[in-house]
Amino acid sequence: MGRKLDSLLGRNFKASKFKSLVKLAISRIGILENQHQVRYSHARSDVIELLNLGHQDRALLRVEHVIKEHNMVDAFTIMESYCHLLECPEELKEATSSLMFASSRCGEFPELLHIRGVLSSTFGKEFVARAVELRNNCNVNPKIIQKLSTRQPSLDSKLKVLKEIADEMGITLLIMEAMIVEEKWDVNEKRDESTVSKSTKLDDPEHKNETKLDENLSDSIKARKRYKDVAAAAQEAFESAAAARAAVELSRTEP
Repeated sequence: MGRKLDSLLGRNFKASKFKSLVKLAISRIGILENQHQVRYSHARSDVIELLNLGHQDRALLRVEHVIKEHNMVDAFTIMESYCHLLECPEELKEATSSLMFASSRCGEFPELLHIRGVLSSTFGKEFVARAVELRNNCNVNPKIIQKLSTRQPSLDSKLKVLKEIADEMGITLLIMEAMIVEEKWDVNEKRDESTVSKSTKLDDPEHKNETKLDENLSDSIKARKRYKDVAAAAQEAFESAAAARAAVELSRTEP
């Protein structure tokens, strides 16, 4: 590794110190990866418990932490492979660029920041800025960009992970069915509003009956709103009953 890096990074580059730093970074990755793996397992267990209790809405919120911790575990796995790839000059560009980008997202990783400083003094600040700011031809691995993204997981991705966990535990995910029904209601309401609007223009150009039509539309929407409230109340009752059953079963299993 020493001769390769000396020839690649210049005579003033201290390969022995850099090699020691890379080893420390790999050791740190192992610790951080284990920490995030534990957090992932705990968050996943929380989701399973909430699903068993029938609290599917709370499970959907908690699954965001499952996604984030899983992404961090994957990101550290990629970083570890790149630290090892520093021994291979032909892979150095993508490895260093990706590690520079990761250094701006992992404040808990001091060795990586040190590596960034060493490479910045060798390649220049422009090289680091190109990777950190994801400029054109930055050579950062797209997968590590995705895994270290600061964006909140989309509702679709959260529902997907929640469904995977629910399916694995044999739990029916009612929250998805409720969202599909609500989406259909919204579509029907918009269709009704469009129909009423067209009828007003065709039958009464001067809109003499506009007030009456608005009242009819309001009644229709109110009726659907009451129906939604009833459905929501039924769902809440179902969840309460499920929680009660879970509590009774838990008390029976206690010695």
